[in-house]
Amino acid sequence: MPDWYSHYIYLILGVISFSGAVVSTCTGKTRARFSGWVYCVQEPVVFWLVVATYYLGGVLFIGIFLYKVFGLSN
Repeated sequence: MPDWYSHYIYLILGVISFSGAVVSTCTGKTRARFSGWVYCVQEPVVFWLVVATYYLGGVLFIGIFLYKVFGLSN
């Protein structure tokens, strides 16, 4: 892949993950991999673990993007 856009996949994945976490937080339901839909009222621990994973993934992907574009990886 050419260098000028190969790093943007991390930015795209980060924005999608972070946006999904924000939408899940606002609506009170999220999609879990094996459980189907998880609601904040019914299973708060599982809900917040899944949402925290989405937030962490978003921050991690955006951090990798920033490191590769502005960091010492070149």
